[in-house]
Amino acid sequence: MRIFSLLILSIFLLSPALFAQGSGGFQFSYGTVKARSLGPATMSGRITCLEAVHNNPATLYIGAANGGVWKSTSGGASFQAIFDDYTQAIGAIAIDQKHPDTVWVGTGEPWVRNSVSVGDGIYLTTNGGGSWTFKGLPNSERIARIVVHPEESATIWVAVQGPLWSAGEERGVYKTTDFGETWERVLYVNGNTGCADLAIDPHNPDILYAAMWEHQRFPDFFNSGGSGSGLYRSTDGGKNWEELRGGLPEGELGRIGIGVAQSDTGTLYISLECQDDEGKGLYRSDDHGDSWKMVSSQFGTKVRPFYFSRVVVDPTNAEKVYKCGLNLIVSDNGGEGFRSVGSNVHSDVHDVWVDPSNPALVYIATDGGLYRSLDGGFLFEMMMNLPLSQFYTVAVDNANPYKVYGGLQDNGCWRGPSAAPGGIQNADWEYLNGGDGFYCLPNPADPDIIYAESQEGGLVRYQASTGQRKDIRPVAPKGSPEYRWNWNAPVHISPTNPERLYFGAQYLFRSDDRGESWVTISPDLTTNDTARQRQAESGGFSTDDSGAENNTTIYAIAESPIDPDVIWVGTDDGNIQVTQNGGKIWENVATQIPDLPEGLWVSSVCPGRFDVNTCYVTIDGHRSGVRQPFIYKTTDMGRNWRSLVTPDLRGYAHVILEDSESPEWLYLGTESGLFLSADGGQSWTHFTNGIPPCGVRSLALQERESDLVIGTHGRGIYILDQLELLRQVTPEVAEQTLHFFSAPPVILSVSRSRSWFGGAGDFAGESPADGATVAYYMKKRHVFGRMRLEVLDDSGNLIKELPCGKNAGINVVDLPIRLPAPKAAPTNNRMALFGSLATPTLTDGTYLVRITKGRDTFETSLELQFDPTLPYSTEDRALQNRTLTRLYDMTNRLGYIYFSLEDAHEQADALLSDTSLTRGPLTESLTAFSTDSRIFKESLVSMKGDFYVVEGSNLREDISKLYLAISGYPGKPSQSQLEQLEELEGRMENVEVRYGAMIDRLEEGNWGIEIEDYGDYLGR
Repeated sequence: MRIFSLLILSIFLLSPALFAQGSGGFQFSYGTVKARSLGPATMSGRITCLEAVHNNPATLYIGAANGGVWKSTSGGASFQAIFDDYTQAIGAIAIDQKHPDTVWVGTGEPWVRNSVSVGDGIYLTTNGGGSWTFKGLPNSERIARIVVHPEESATIWVAVQGPLWSAGEERGVYKTTDFGETWERVLYVNGNTGCADLAIDPHNPDILYAAMWEHQRFPDFFNSGGSGSGLYRSTDGGKNWEELRGGLPEGELGRIGIGVAQSDTGTLYISLECQDDEGKGLYRSDDHGDSWKMVSSQFGTKVRPFYFSRVVVDPTNAEKVYKCGLNLIVSDNGGEGFRSVGSNVHSDVHDVWVDPSNPALVYIATDGGLYRSLDGGFLFEMMMNLPLSQFYTVAVDNANPYKVYGGLQDNGCWRGPSAAPGGIQNADWEYLNGGDGFYCLPNPADPDIIYAESQEGGLVRYQASTGQRKDIRPVAPKGSPEYRWNWNAPVHISPTNPERLYFGAQYLFRSDDRGESWVTISPDLTTNDTARQRQAESGGFSTDDSGAENNTTIYAIAESPIDPDVIWVGTDDGNIQVTQNGGKIWENVATQIPDLPEGLWVSSVCPGRFDVNTCYVTIDGHRSGVRQPFIYKTTDMGRNWRSLVTPDLRGYAHVILEDSESPEWLYLGTESGLFLSADGGQSWTHFTNGIPPCGVRSLALQERESDLVIGTHGRGIYILDQLELLRQVTPEVAEQTLHFFSAPPVILSVSRSRSWFGGAGDFAGESPADGATVAYYMKKRHVFGRMRLEVLDDSGNLIKELPCGKNAGINVVDLPIRLPAPKAAPTNNRMALFGSLATPTLTDGTYLVRITKGRDTFETSLELQFDPTLPYSTEDRALQNRTLTRLYDMTNRLGYIYFSLEDAHEQADALLSDTSLTRGPLTESLTAFSTDSRIFKESLVSMKGDFYVVEGSNLREDISKLYLAISGYPGKPSQSQLEQLEELEGRMENVEVRYGAMIDRLEEGNWGIEIEDYGDYLGR
């Protein structure tokens, strides 16, 4: 049972949703049902580009690989996501520096590793990210640069890099002179060559430089370079172009990065990939590119050019050059010598921004987030508030609260809690293993044991209590074929035997002793197509055999939760293999899927939880240039398949998961986000409430809590809490006049302080919501007559009356479980500020919820429970609650007296200041009344404090300080505290007696003032 105080509806059912059952199945909208973000930000993720406002560098924009656009107005101390409704893969950001609220964003990452996402064009904001307008180039897929004309804001040039996995015609340099209403392609080579970089001469905006790049990826191979690549210059704003070759190596070229000096006319640098290894490196020109000379060929200037090509020149010093690479390298002498920035900075640097008015301020974008230097690029600090983590897989355990595990692109394997007081902080995440992180699975039988994997089958067994790792990867016997491991080789724990582990290369391995030994339980389950095993040649002009292109491998494994002898396997070359006898006999059933192109990537297999013959598969064709989703279901062990693809879907498919309680509920992750189905896949709903449309790579169910854990490749982890409420939404429910959703008890948790001062840069993931809600479904909107919702205790006493939701569909009413803040008298004692204290909760027990709708009445019950996992008896918790409530009531009563006295003497003073009032007995009475009221009021509180050192105390402060002490411990108050309570209640009684006497005196006319004149000010 969850230990945090909530009614499960509080996350899911936050506003009305409409339902309909049509020919496409049972379809519905989720309204504002919202997932919560866990982050984390401690390891951040890949940032592809960044830009800042020149005359106000505290305003900074960053673009993430698959995490959208983020804006800071505090120099990185805090960030806000400003692009969450749009494609999350970002390639380029450009600010119109004349109008800095005008920002252009090009989608689609240009650093084209094997796992990059895809874009859908270019967007514009004219209000600093408050709203966005799509401005075209929908088939560009990847935009590498945007250049804004420095004087003519309507004129923009765009470097369209184009498709990665296929040819494409929307490539080259595009220009608009009307803010993107129309575009003209001004430079084009061929369908395999895109523009990888674009720069403008800061002294003459008619001069442009463009780097054209021929390249393509395949499932098993990458090619960089070819006859289409080249460096071009235009001297007339893009109308005409000439290729620049003076001083550059002969032969074909690869990727080129361009850096233009702003301080020296005609000076520019390029990073150059070419056929000749000796010609690769950094080149300089001082005559606008007419002639070039190599200035460096050191490793950092030519490493992995498809991933690192950006060159940035200090805007105030043409001799200072920043080159992105495995590490950032910096030259102070025009590229002839470099120093490396490596210590405590994440490797793989993609972009640099240097403040033109203060070049000591430098930002860099890396695979591990954003860094800032204040000393010109010597030392860097990481911005720890960007939750851009790129998860490949997620998993959960059964701790309380349960932990979430996952492996991340270039950021190892980690685990963190699903909930924590005050939110899940960076410090809550625990590092488990290094490298590129992939599968990370806790042993269900022993949570001290975790299986964590890095690239190419780097599987270790990690013991959390000791922090030690043991390599348990199978090794091919001598004389046998080498094992082929996918970059993300699948690891699977048996759902029927927690000690059984599966691991896949081209063969399927099984271990029953935690990886100490392995048994091969299959033949080669792939096509073993040698034409797809050419990784040693991958990379084109720069060999790039990193393992990321390993192919003809097993990619997905799943054992049936019903029958352990039934095992499904999917491969990256199109096979779907199944065994019904624990691996003795295998059958490739992919051939039974009609009209499925051969050789596509089987991205997930999901055996049915309710029928052993059922299995779901997702197939990803984007690496073969096929971006449509493929999702299939079989109910006869693969002999026949039915497509679950509908027009509702977007993005190629990564993973599918069947619900643990209902086969009608399916969860699907695609490159465009999360999709849910309530009718077995007949229809799908794109779930974007709280989750941007980024790639969802992995899904996990925490069955005890009925939570769906969602691993995204760019925005970290999200959780949809309490799925059992969604399971209640059926066509039958949709036909009812009013239907209450059932829910388990609301757990009255205790507050827990856990953090110290962290500053603005700390990130905190969202914990489950605290509070309770009442949720119901109505077939039709309530239009006429009164509708009200009442909450009553078990004696029938009205506790609260709340406003009703009246919409058709789901309505949710928040029920505060804490009393509202009291109207406390003021104080200058910081320890007695009641506003900083948690007010008492409603007591435990069962409450009646009643909705009156016209002449009809509908009722349900709501149960509040003290947390049974805490070591405090129900009697002690109840005593604490009653004690706090008595102090709370005293605070309210004292505040009432204080403010009524204040109103009274202020009114008397106002009359005394009236110059038309005749001096005499009335003024004497008013003066006495004002004086006595003021003295009485001031005797109730201490206003002599300064909120720090001087801390006076009176009845007001004594009540709150005792409240603070008792509320800090959820069990029985001490005897001393209970005695203090009695003493305070005695003092409060004296105050009320004195106040009553003042009222009596006023009513008897002993002040010489009519009660009718002042009764309002004394609460009468």
